[in-house]
Amino acid sequence: MISDIERIFLDAVAAVHPAQLMQNNITVSPDRQSIVIAGATYPVLPGSRIWILGAGKASSAMAREAEQILTPSFPIQGFIVTKTGHTVPLKYLEQMEAGHPVPDQNSVAATVKMQAIAKQVGARDIVLLLLSGGASALLTDVPPGSSLEEVQQLFEVLLKSGADIREMNIVRKHLSAVKGGQLARLLAPATVCTLALSDVVGDDLSIIGSGPTVADPSTFAESLEIIRRYRLGDKIPAALLQWLQNGAAGKIPETPKPGSQELAHVHNYLAGTNSIALAAAEASAIRLGYHPVLLSNTVTGNVEDVAAWLIETAKAYKGPLPACLLAGGETTVVVTGNGTGGRNQQLALKAGILAGNNPNIIVLSGGTDGSDGPTNAAGAIVDASTFSRAQEAGINAVDYLRNHDAWTFFSKAGGLLVTGATTTNVMDLMIVLLTAPQP
Repeated sequence: MISDIERIFLDAVAAVHPAQLMQNNITVSPDRQSIVIAGATYPVLPGSRIWILGAGKASSAMAREAEQILTPSFPIQGFIVTKTGHTVPLKYLEQMEAGHPVPDQNSVAATVKMQAIAKQVGARDIVLLLLSGGASALLTDVPPGSSLEEVQQLFEVLLKSGADIREMNIVRKHLSAVKGGQLARLLAPATVCTLALSDVVGDDLSIIGSGPTVADPSTFAESLEIIRRYRLGDKIPAALLQWLQNGAAGKIPETPKPGSQELAHVHNYLAGTNSIALAAAEASAIRLGYHPVLLSNTVTGNVEDVAAWLIETAKAYKGPLPACLLAGGETTVVVTGNGTGGRNQQLALKAGILAGNNPNIIVLSGGTDGSDGPTNAAGAIVDASTFSRAQEAGINAVDYLRNHDAWTFFSKAGGLLVTGATTTNVMDLMIVLLTAPQP
């Protein structure tokens, strides 16, 4: 039986599934002479070809919907790269699975293939790029003079540093020939339309998937500042640090900047956001008899600070019961232990510890993509009974929290939120249910 809190989460995820989002954003004109993307009309000229490219955890599912919408009217061709385990069957497009959150050899091969396709695209062609979170790892290239192993090391260091997605992607963009608007540069002068599912707070198109078709306001110098801010200079390979230093010195060309005419052929649109998921969560909560309260759709910061904020807010709540407190965003975590887990499981564990044995507070934190760190779970659900089971089993929650081993804790005590790949990705959802005290 699915609990109320899990039902609210699943209803929110369903609202941002590509099946719905693509139908909302791609249509064919009645005369079958144009494609309408996010309300804008793009004529298909005689001799034009339609290419569909994609990168991200949701890109395969997005591509399947695009195929179904377009192929009755137009022939299509193209290539998709998605996270291992996130593919769905495609009829007309090639696809490849690759590593995430750390890139692998397939990530490099997919990027080489994408660059090769860009050379085949003609001036009269239309390119539809389907982009979602995860593309920063799935489209990875290796700067000259360095190796994939060194790039993998850099990704690992960034993921554990406490840097947020914006900061990580600024660094990644300046170690790539396709990120930060550079894929669009390769596709010029063809018409390029990007539909993106946002996995970043604030829905900044230049950050989503490292913005391969979006002008990049950041610089090599800013990348170096981020390296300094998190004291990573001695943790990343020397060849990559030297590359960034060469770029800051003007020895390597910068990414295309806002206002650049070299991206005049590009049109970028948001197709899905965390706000859409939260609105669906509110509706689901109402159907189940809860009073919804939207706390924030821009949650950031360290997981333990966010957990403390959620529990403090829950304990201070004075409104009608039962209530459903909702928040969305993306937290960060500085990993100091050697355990297994992800930011959502760590947040849920900390929140549960702070809630103590309060039987009226239930907390869920989960990734809308169905994955949380290098685990099989989307996140976790925790309440007083979780810690009763842990106590009976002699499990010390604080020890697991300190070792960043939340997955192991919830595996033993119960509470893992396992959905499998959802084929979408609009950051994380945090849900707190407040029930009425028992008489």
